Amino acid sequence: MAVNAASVKELRASTGAGMLDCKNALEEANGDLTKAAELLREKGLSAAANKAGRIATEGVVESYIHAGGRIGVLVEVNCETDFVAKTDQFKDFVRDVAMQIAAANPLYVRREEVPQEALDKEREILTNQALNEGKPANIVEKMVDGRIGKYYEEYCLMEQTFIKDPDKKISQLINEKVSKIGENITIRRFVRFELGEGLEKKTENFAEEVMAQVKK
Repeated sequence: MAVNAASVKELRASTGAGMLDCKNALEEANGDLTKAAELLREKGLSAAANKAGRIATEGVVESYIHAGGRIGVLVEVNCETDFVAKTDQFKDFVRDVAMQIAAANPLYVRREEVPQEALDKEREILTNQALNEGKPANIVEKMVDGRIGKYYEEYCLMEQTFIKDPDKKISQLINEKVSKIGENITIRRFVRFELGEGLEKKTENFAEEVMAQVKK
């Protein structure tokens, strides 16, 4: 498919890849920026891909407490040098990640961390749902595969849409920061606490409150 110059420019800015490589990747991905960025990384053509194998042991542990102390997040984000870890650009990025976790409540950093047992259980539930909907058995497996993809998008931080820019995934946001900062960046781990979690209480949508605060 034909791609427009604006998309090529945006992909180049986020990945650091060459213009022609960006154009080819967008054509292969049918204009999908996220998929095109992934293709560039797979081919080793993006700046992020070239830095991905470098060791990142510096960084910060950031905390975010939602107003009123009802949600708390601790997240460790690594970079390569202490110099970068102390920059405002890196600190702002880490705070955005902490707020993302507070608002979107992921369970894992990336899909590789999802336990096989959890995937098997989810696949079983989705298969039964599809069958109960009266879907033909020969297409149930494809439907389940698609819904498993949605599961990753909901519960894996790297595949969630960024709360400040719904057109961008967290993985794409990281690629952009890697290209701008010039160092490998990795989200290593996080923990999220919600007041009264696991206890019987009235339903409150804290995630919506966090997102409302972000938009102010």
